Amino acid sequence: MDLIRILIAILLPPLGVFLQVGIGKHFWINIVLTLLGYIPGIVHAVWIIAKR
Repeated sequence: MDLIRILIAILLPPLGVFLQVGIGKHFWINIVLTLLGYIPGIVHAVWIIAKR
């Protein structure tokens, strides 16, 4: 299941974080990082998925 979440996180980082932790602090941080740059959003999303 984590592999699917990581693939989703590469395509749509906020969706990958949402599937892992729901709407919370990390979701909003990921939205901001994705808006500032796509790559930081991906890195954060993969980190959140791998951490949990």
